[in-house]
Amino acid sequence: MTSCPTMALLWLLLLELALYCCCFICGIVTAASVTVSQGDFIGKCMLYGSVTLNSSAFSVSSSSSPSLCYFVSAISVCVAIFCFSTTLYWVYMYCIDGELKRERVWMNISLGVCTVFLFFLLVTGCILKMGLDRLCDSVFQNVWNITRCEDAQSKSWKSPMTGNRFFYKLHSAEIAVWVNFFGWMIIAVLVVVQRRWGSDTRSRLEDPGASPAETEPFLKQPEWPQRTH
Repeated sequence: MTSCPTMALLWLLLLELALYCCCFICGIVTAASVTVSQGDFIGKCMLYGSVTLNSSAFSVSSSSSPSLCYFVSAISVCVAIFCFSTTLYWVYMYCIDGELKRERVWMNISLGVCTVFLFFLLVTGCILKMGLDRLCDSVFQNVWNITRCEDAQSKSWKSPMTGNRFFYKLHSAEIAVWVNFFGWMIIAVLVVVQRRWGSDTRSRLEDPGASPAETEPFLKQPEWPQRTH
């Protein structure tokens, strides 16, 4: 029978894997939303950008360096790749080897990875939040009858730009980043708890009704008689 602490550690690890799947989805959503939004503005990064209204059509008066949007997308993609790889590894360990085993050194590495990702996700979230607010302030200054930034999506944009749903795309990216950030905070707490409860987490595929004699090897090494002097 599996002991209660071992089962608790196993459930904590399964919860951690579920959070990895959630963070993977959030990373993909952020990267896709920022990339599509950048494509709508012919490669321009509209975070911290500004717009003007000319003859009932919006045009871009200033934009950030494209590398800023590339940075946001790259961080999200790196997080998504790590989450996917980690989940795939643990699924392989359980399906092929029939056990989940985690050494203390790997928990320390996981804590280091959590710290790095939390830092970059915090930076990315602040970039998206302040960058979108700056863009919306520019919209409010140029259109007096608009009180919500999403209302500007119904306006026409100077060709070849298509600013349709620009707010929803960037806002979705921002929400996904913050969900990703808090998900990694929970992952860090789970890893700390697992380090405290035990260095190893094991789940073996055993028959709970098997007796000790049934689990012994079929072929035993013969015992040679000892010589008496």
